[in-house]
Amino acid sequence: MNTRMQSVEVIGSLSEFDILRVRQYSDQWRGTTGLEPEKSLMLAVLLDAVECFQEYVLLRGEHANGRFRETEDWIFRNDHKWLFSFRNICDALEIDPAYLRKGLLHWKEKAMQSSSTRERDERSA
Repeated sequence: MNTRMQSVEVIGSLSEFDILRVRQYSDQWRGTTGLEPEKSLMLAVLLDAVECFQEYVLLRGEHANGRFRETEDWIFRNDHKWLFSFRNICDALEIDPAYLRKGLLHWKEKAMQSSSTRERDERSA
């Protein structure tokens, strides 16, 4: 399978609600021939950011809030100057940054709705 097709499959699936399993997609890239070391590093940075976004979005506390804000800021900043900016990583991996951002926002909205419903149910029980 070529690198471009793998990028589309990996990131395309990120817009699904089950985005918490993003780590499984990194396994798909391990041992892939033709993926330069720089792009492997960029993919690892991107996957780490998605995992942080998911892990810290609903957690409370100063540390969790800080990590989430830092990650969200990196994802939504349109920085072209820094080599490892979200935008440049997406470009290098041939991923549409707007599509990925939209998927993450959709995931965040669903996760927050689910959390609110769960908290409301727990209070009324």
